[in-house]
Amino acid sequence: MTKIKNTFLVKVLLVTVYATGLLFLNAAPISAHDAQDLQFIVDEYIQKFSGSILVARNGEVLVKKGYGMANYEHDIPNTPQTIFRIGSVTKQFTATAIMQLQERGLLSVDDSLAKYIPDYPNGDKITLHHLLSHTSGIVNISSIPEHRTNLMLPTPLEKTISLFKNKPLEFSPGERFKYCNSGYQLLGYIIEKVSGKSYEEFLEENIFQPLDMADSGMDKHSTILKNRAAGYTHDENNILINAPYMNAPVTFAAGSLYSTVEDLYRWDRALYTEKILKKASLDKMFTPNKGNYGYGWRIHEILNHKCIHHAGGQYGFQANIARFVDDDTCIILLSNVLPVKLRKIFEDITAFVLDEKIESP
Repeated sequence: MTKIKNTFLVKVLLVTVYATGLLFLNAAPISAHDAQDLQFIVDEYIQKFSGSILVARNGEVLVKKGYGMANYEHDIPNTPQTIFRIGSVTKQFTATAIMQLQERGLLSVDDSLAKYIPDYPNGDKITLHHLLSHTSGIVNISSIPEHRTNLMLPTPLEKTISLFKNKPLEFSPGERFKYCNSGYQLLGYIIEKVSGKSYEEFLEENIFQPLDMADSGMDKHSTILKNRAAGYTHDENNILINAPYMNAPVTFAAGSLYSTVEDLYRWDRALYTEKILKKASLDKMFTPNKGNYGYGWRIHEILNHKCIHHAGGQYGFQANIARFVDDDTCIILLSNVLPVKLRKIFEDITAFVLDEKIESP
């Protein structure tokens, strides 16, 4: 470690975690990383981060570690096995379930919403493709004040859908992109109607069990879930407090899942194969539509590298999974303390891993 410190300390000292208010200062690119180098850099950089991190390249895990506490009241540290709510990272699993049902001939992404909910207003104009790609024009349920109250209650799916069902479309289906949790709530309803199974059961049988993702599933307050992290936030005086209660199943197919960095890495590796979906389906999911959004994934150039990624956030939790598919690199960040500049942390770790220069903002 002495040699590593001598080699990298000047660069590392240019940066502390973003939460302290400091940023990178034109750090030069760092080359020839091995796992030990990267672990040292990450340790120095995110000392005040609370969560778990996994960084892998070319099938080799370079960093897999927990930071901070899973439970600050009982001094239980975060580990790679700690379970976090992943919020909207859920959407990629919902999209995968839809594509599996299409492969089985049970539905088509070109089907109209009216085929599954006959009385849905403008349902004949809205397709599953529109729901998957956030181009439906349906009002985002997250913008409806009553929904925020319902997040704390055992709200049935039908009541959730009723909050946005009869509101006017914000634009004609397919006209433009606008992120919409409502569309993924409807996709979850369609998965259940077509498969004859609950959303939770379908994912368990068709994704989690086949991939040995034993620490992933739908979060329920009543479940005794070993290694579950508690969620935290800060008050107006920047004092750590418990995050507000949220009944996760209300977010359903738009954001109700939990997972670990290890399980999400199993997921990443499976997406290079046809174990869960055929190549044609994967290509469709990863093809950007309006807003550079595929099906449950965003597709962008990040630091000049193609990145297929998605973030998620809920009370007390943030998540980010990023797959640099041309570089066979995966970066997974799961946090249980808000606020945290997870996107900034992610981009800076990406720069370390891919040897890209970090520019001063």
